[in-house]
Amino acid sequence: MKQFLSFLLLFPLMVWSQSDYGKAEKLFEAGKYALARPIFESFLKENPSHLKTMEYLGDIAGHQKSWDKAMVYYQKLKQLKPSEANYYYKYGGVLGMKAKESNKFAALGMIGEVKESFEKAIELNPKHIEARWALVMIYIQLPGIVGGSESKAIKYSNELLKLSPVDGYLSRGQIDEYFKRYSAAEQQYKKAIAAGSTKVGGQMLDNLHKNKMKKSVKKN
Repeated sequence: MKQFLSFLLLFPLMVWSQSDYGKAEKLFEAGKYALARPIFESFLKENPSHLKTMEYLGDIAGHQKSWDKAMVYYQKLKQLKPSEANYYYKYGGVLGMKAKESNKFAALGMIGEVKESFEKAIELNPKHIEARWALVMIYIQLPGIVGGSESKAIKYSNELLKLSPVDGYLSRGQIDEYFKRYSAAEQQYKKAIAAGSTKVGGQMLDNLHKNKMKKSVKKN
């Protein structure tokens, strides 16, 4: 009887907590990160090992460009659940953004860990599409002297093609566009559109025509 009475006394608090957490999730989904953050932070204080809340807070920090804070959350998530590929992917992503905004010497010291994080995500989840996309972009944008490699970018693009034809064509189009092979990029984007990527593929094709191919024609 005492246990039942205790449950009745706690029940309103439990409902309030669930309602509050649900509100925070809706705020997060609506992009209202500043409003969602204090609710998640309060919940995490009472539940310090709650993985989803840590992930929400890491994502919010990332959206707010607080790279160091996001890295702390994702690092903790990796420690608590080292088998989860997305934690490594997200950690690599925010570390990559920090590197991008750092000076060249500091950035060079981070690139290796960024790559390793994405590679670990793929190791844990062989079907991880986003990590392969990240590696494609890293390898085409880095100078060869510090680890850039078109062949490695193509390798991951080919892997994407096997997992998802749309992502394979789009990523190969990005590689061709980066190296100014505009006609080849155009064909890849058209293949992506034919495979079902009418929105993203269409945008990439449109941007290629407007920003690259017309300017190239004018120069000639």
